Amino acid sequence: MKKIIKTPIKNQDIVDIKIGDIIYLDGHLITCRDVAHRRLIELGIKLPVDLLGLAIFHAGPIVKQIDGHYSIVSIGPTTSMRMEKYEKEFIEQTGVKIIVGKGGMGDRTAQACREQKALHCVFPAGCAVLAATRIEEIEGTEWTELGMPETLWICRVKEFGPLIVSIDTKGENLFENNKAIYNHRKDNLVKEISEKVKFIK
Repeated sequence: MKKIIKTPIKNQDIVDIKIGDIIYLDGHLITCRDVAHRRLIELGIKLPVDLLGLAIFHAGPIVKQIDGHYSIVSIGPTTSMRMEKYEKEFIEQTGVKIIVGKGGMGDRTAQACREQKALHCVFPAGCAVLAATRIEEIEGTEWTELGMPETLWICRVKEFGPLIVSIDTKGENLFENNKAIYNHRKDNLVKEISEKVKFIK
């Protein structure tokens, strides 16, 4: 059975979710990437959207406009690690509950997820057209002067996903945990292989 999280999200909605879980999102998802993070954290410019209890998507969509109405053509995730230097303060200041992107994030984001009870999730890369089918409507836009990728697109979504939880509300980090496991395996394999090929000069 699908685990569907609905906005606005309360702490109790997500505290039992663990890294590696797959969830889906109903409600509001706002695209929010590099410039919006820099404006809020570095420049102190207040966001024009209240993100309390909502979800953001590190993404730069392709959008078309017909008869004054916007629709998403394609919306794939962008690399979340680019926002790592801002995300801790971003979570603290906005109250956002789910951050969606590509790849993992680091220790500072994990700390904020633990302290503020938030999640970071990965949307599978290469599925940008599929993602667009999960967006029911673009309800609004902000900061359009930044261009299509950096505009805040306020989207209403239905069963948006699959979203793979990479950081949970306890601060567990799927990517970092796996990295430690793989590095341990690598060290053992290198040692084993080195013994077998040490005759090579």
